[in-house]
Amino acid sequence: MIRVAAALIVDDDGRLLLVRKAGTTVFMQPGGKYELGETGAQTLARELHEELGLEIALDALHPLGTFLAPAANEAGMLVEAEVFRVPVLERATAEAIRAGAEIAELRWVHPDDFTGIAIAPLVTERMLDLLG
Repeated sequence: MIRVAAALIVDDDGRLLLVRKAGTTVFMQPGGKYELGETGAQTLARELHEELGLEIALDALHPLGTFLAPAANEAGMLVEAEVFRVPVLERATAEAIRAGAEIAELRWVHPDDFTGIAIAPLVTERMLDLLG
């Protein structure tokens, strides 16, 4: 089991932010693994800062629940993700986000246009229902 905190980030055009880590081909939600003693919100705020340069206050993160899905990059493993909704980002904020840390690429993708992109099961099996 891989335990992570993950973000559901949507811009004001309804596009979902997805990231691809270096050395992988699958796009997933931003976030990452817990460090010792961190809460899910603390983990996510740290990861969003490290990976995207995004500063999010802990009280701005809205918990959506904990979800299980097959891991995207580790065959035979499950990911247990504590997911938080990040406030909808205005276009200027969304466009200022840059890939950092281990992120090789980021994409803003509308949920109706996932064709041609490898997307993690956590997104396709669990998160799409939470967008509405």
